[in-house]
Formats: sequence, C-alpha cells, structure tokens
Amino acid sequence: MHYKVLDSRKSFPDTCPVATTPGPLRSRRREPIPIDARAADHLRYIRETMASAAEFTAVPGWGGVAMGITALVAAFVASRQATPRTWLLVWLAEAFIAVAIAAPAAATKAHRANSRLFSGPGRKFVLSFAPPIVVGALLTYTLFQAGALSALPGVWLLLYGTAIMTGGAFSVRVVPVMGLCLMLLGTAALFVPGGWGDAFMAAGFGIVHVGFGWWIARHYGG
Repeated sequence: MHYKVLDSRKSFPDTCPVATTPGPLRSRRREPIPIDARAADHLRYIRETMASAAEFTAVPGWGGVAMGITALVAAFVASRQATPRTWLLVWLAEAFIAVAIAAPAAATKAHRANSRLFSGPGRKFVLSFAPPIVVGALLTYTLFQAGALSALPGVWLLLYGTAIMTGGAFSVRVVPVMGLCLMLLGTAALFVPGGWGDAFMAAGFGIVHVGFGWWIARHYGG
C-alpha cells in the first residue's frame, strides 16, 4: 500500500494572502488586578469599618471607683461648710480631682487595648459627653449668682447623668444605665429639701460611681 505525501506548500492556493509582518495581538480586556491588592483593599475596609463601629471601652472602671471614693469624702466635707461659697468651692475642687483621675485612667485603659483615646468611638463619646458638662458649668455660675444653690445638686446630677447617657451610646451597655441612675437621682434631688443635696450627691457621684466602676473594671478590662 502506498501513501501519497502531500506537500504543505502546495496545499493552499498561491492567491492566499500570507501575513509577513504580524503585529502584536491587543486584547480589549483590561489587565486583571492582582489578587493580593484586592485582598489588601478588602482588609483595609474591614478594619476601618470595625474601628468606626466598635464600642468605646476605655471608660475607666477602677478610675470610676476612685472618683466615687473622693466624691464621698467631698460630700462629707461639703456638708460641714458654714457658707455657700465654701460649699461650692469644695465641690468644684472635687470636680477637678475627678477629671485628674478619669483622664489618665481612660488613657491608660485605651493604651492597654491598643487603641487611641480620641479616634473613632472615643471621639464620638467625648463630643456627646461634653455639651451637657458645658451647660452644667454655665448653670452653676448663673444659679450661684442668683443665690439658688439648693438647685445645684439636682442640676449637676441630671446633666452629668445626661452626659453619661449620651456618651454611653458609643460605649458598653452598662454605661448608659449608669447615666440613667444619675438622672433619676438628680430628678429626685430637685424635689427634696435643700439640706439633702449632699446626701444625693454622695449617692450619685459616690455610690453610683463606685458600684458601676467596680462592675466595669471586673467585666470590661479595668
């Protein structure tokens, strides 16, 4: 049996055009994005989303306990003052002491949690907490000038409780509950005889701070 070998040069007619200088093929499709770049973008988005949605957990627990103890001492000292001016000075001094305790305690707790105090939820907490405190300072000056010092305990507890509740919206659940307790005590303080003011502030700024501070320290990292 014989097989005929075909010459490939004669398999096509001479008229068939042959490309002598082929150019590079160009694809209309875009170059694919490297998978590692897309993964990095996704991880960055997830981190930013979690950071913005995370709770502010730097509320100081043990710092709150210390603030409560100093408030109990201040209530005892203030109740023994003979003039309204010295009574007010005692509580103003206590306010500065409380800030001196709370600020470094919160910063230390945030540092242990590898987070920044004034970014994300921390910034929202501070911006929500500050306005009622500013209002409280203005009302303190106004009520002192008007000689209505008996209203100050209720006003202070109400506005401080409001600050804790609004700031606590960006924190753990127990913080707004603490604010609510302070507001209830402040409401009651507005309708009792003026001589009971120190007792209500001892209960609010003292006992409430100690109790909730202990709970926060035990369950939320100090």
